[in-house]
Amino acid sequence: MSAGTASLERELASTRRLLWGDNVKEDVFRRWAQGFQFSTDEPSALIQQEGGPCAAIAPVQGFLLKILLSETPGHSLHDLTSEKCNSLLVRAVCMILSQCLAAKYNVAVYRKGDAGAEGSSSVNVSVEEQSCDAIEHFHRRLEVHSFQTLSEVESFYNRNIRILKDKYGVLLLLYSVILSKGVETVEAELSELSDPLIHSTYGYGSQGLINLMLTGRAVAHVWDHDQVVGGLRLRGIERQNDIGFLTIMEHMQYCTVGSFYKNPKHPVWVLASETHLTVLFSMERRLAAPETVGESAERIFRSFDPEGNNFIPSAALQDVLCAADLVSEPEYVELMRRKLDSENLGIILLSAFMDEFFPGCERGAPDTFTLHHYNGLSRSNPGGRVVYRTGRAALLECPMRAATTDPMLTCLQTKWPSIDIVWDDGHSPSLN
Repeated sequence: MSAGTASLERELASTRRLLWGDNVKEDVFRRWAQGFQFSTDEPSALIQQEGGPCAAIAPVQGFLLKILLSETPGHSLHDLTSEKCNSLLVRAVCMILSQCLAAKYNVAVYRKGDAGAEGSSSVNVSVEEQSCDAIEHFHRRLEVHSFQTLSEVESFYNRNIRILKDKYGVLLLLYSVILSKGVETVEAELSELSDPLIHSTYGYGSQGLINLMLTGRAVAHVWDHDQVVGGLRLRGIERQNDIGFLTIMEHMQYCTVGSFYKNPKHPVWVLASETHLTVLFSMERRLAAPETVGESAERIFRSFDPEGNNFIPSAALQDVLCAADLVSEPEYVELMRRKLDSENLGIILLSAFMDEFFPGCERGAPDTFTLHHYNGLSRSNPGGRVVYRTGRAALLECPMRAATTDPMLTCLQTKWPSIDIVWDDGHSPSLN
């Protein structure tokens, strides 16, 4: 049933401003004007045609893989039919919509003049679209269908899969997420930001848009919970997420990714470079286990050792103990400092710290495991073939952070400081 009320018309106009701002550039809009299409070389891998829409495509790919890995552990990813992949796509989209916690689900549909199916239309570009402003044409043709339950949404998409797969499918999902959650709710979550969700010049999705797609909340930060900075309450991730998020920007110290994103419920992570999003995943379920107390303390210790020397200055011990929620009274800290730096060298070794406070603590994650990487841009894949790349990872005794110039390894070390990885084809995948 079509919801063509005046309030929804206002919601559509507000959604447009929220996504694009007041001035939408034609070339930016056209980069987002694509459907969800699968690679001919990897049945379940989505293709990204241009830079920009990875903020929607990578989260959908992540949830699709989460479903696939949960239901077919140990099975080949290469033996999937197109019908199965379409079903996975619909379920991934519905999972993203479910996080909006909507009273009803408003599904955006692009209606062409010669529409045939219930919510779909001809794939051919109309004469009208070719001869007029594509942005205005798209918004004039938008309709919204409202549903009370997710099962109704899933049935609708299954009957009309072309809504997602034809041109504008990616944009239609963005509009559906915002319309279902409610424009005012999204605006409230973004209250500390004034920029549109899509960059007006470069077309990249903001962190607020990425978080909206991954968690259902359009918050601007990636740390755990909320933080008060300069008297302002800045919102972060409120709970452990289904899939995770890692970014090379943390290595550059532009942000801090919290444990909720680093340790998701499923071994799937969206990876962020400065300009692009890709997806990392594994069939090793133990990688999704929450951090042990010892792992958390080791991670905190290493955060005070940015060069990867496996030691910290003795003067930093109190800050480390405080950050690890250990006793940090000055008298106790001085006692521990003398014990851990008995030769008065001015440093405290990681091994001594762990033996003192967490003796016999074992890792939750295995020492070796297999990782797979997805990048939807054909130009970023060898031979232009969008396929999953496979690597064999190991957690070493000593971190390699000071030695690497590999962006992929640098990004992964924000979660696993001592990781090393050998890729099957001998080349590290591109984050861009």
